[in-house]
Amino acid sequence: MNIFQVAYKNLLRRKTRTLFTIAGIMLSTWVLVTLLGFNKGYEQSLNENIEGMGFQIVLTAKGCPYEAATLMLKGGTGLRYMPEALVRDVAGRAEVASATDMLMHAEFDPNKGESGGTIVYLGIDPQTYPEMKPYLQFNQGEWFGADSAAEIVLGYEAAELEQREAGDVMLLPGSDQEFKVTGVLKRTGTQDDGMIFLPLKSAQQIFRKEGLLTMLGLRLKQDADQNIFEEDLYTLPDVQVVSMAQVKNTILSLVASAKIIVLSIAFIAFLIAMFGVLNTVLMSVFERFQEIGILKSIGALPRDVFQMILIETTLLCALGSLAGIIFAYLFSGFSEMVVRYLLPFAPNGSLIIIGWPTIIFAFVSITLVGVIGGVYPSLRAASIRPLDSIRSAE
Repeated sequence: MNIFQVAYKNLLRRKTRTLFTIAGIMLSTWVLVTLLGFNKGYEQSLNENIEGMGFQIVLTAKGCPYEAATLMLKGGTGLRYMPEALVRDVAGRAEVASATDMLMHAEFDPNKGESGGTIVYLGIDPQTYPEMKPYLQFNQGEWFGADSAAEIVLGYEAAELEQREAGDVMLLPGSDQEFKVTGVLKRTGTQDDGMIFLPLKSAQQIFRKEGLLTMLGLRLKQDADQNIFEEDLYTLPDVQVVSMAQVKNTILSLVASAKIIVLSIAFIAFLIAMFGVLNTVLMSVFERFQEIGILKSIGALPRDVFQMILIETTLLCALGSLAGIIFAYLFSGFSEMVVRYLLPFAPNGSLIIIGWPTIIFAFVSITLVGVIGGVYPSLRAASIRPLDSIRSAE
């Protein structure tokens, strides 16, 4: 029988303790993998949401830039409006490659669920908006034709919520006119999934916002200097200039600060794993004081005893970290649901992404930390003298 088999059988002899030790390591690994997956998933989803806006610069009514950024990413209530005349000349500037007018409107519908829900409508130019967002594809139908047609296009989630298909009709708030659903978009993982799109002129009329806009989206030419262009826009009265690059950098800097807290929690998970293994293996060594002494008296070398205890530690850590990785992967959906419930703003897309780099890092690091924690008990076991073990039995 080799040392590996002896170590394995020693763990089976104390099944309850072994099971609880593995469970502790599993929980530490679960926390570590979930936190690392959240770090990656949140940043990636945020990048995709901002890039999915299709705009480099957005003009909104004067107000808080963070409020404007949240409005564009998620939609919302308490919207601010600006006259079309304020930004009419901006779209025609030489630096602008394309521009699109938008009017967002949020309407509370008490019939949606037990406590009601907010429906976000977006009035758009049917010519310029699709050009700014070429990734938008249809499950059914197509975009509406005229700028004032009584037609709407539903985002993927909006179509599921409203239970509508292309060709159906809907009544919009404040209007007795039926609007025909001309198309249903494919899922994009962005804020567009929950939108109900309608022609800009129709939206202004229905929501009584004639001559008003919520946003003007801009995309610049490749040779244009965005910084100089933005500085020039700051001179416009009553207009807030929101650079998507600046919003992205600002939010990511906040996320970077949060990462410090996340990594601190992960470090605590490391310590829990190390001290849990240290305590378990050290107690095992003390309980087997006489047994180890007998092994050495019949020819076992200190090196053999050291290897046996270290193998037991490695098995505990490897099994615990593997179980933790499996649980983190299986329950990533539940973890993401909890995160979305707790966070006031969570971007669309997967918030927890567990890839192979994360899995390998967690397995190797937890196992390595546990093994380091098992070095001391292994040395103690290797230093036991047969004579001392015999005397302790008397």
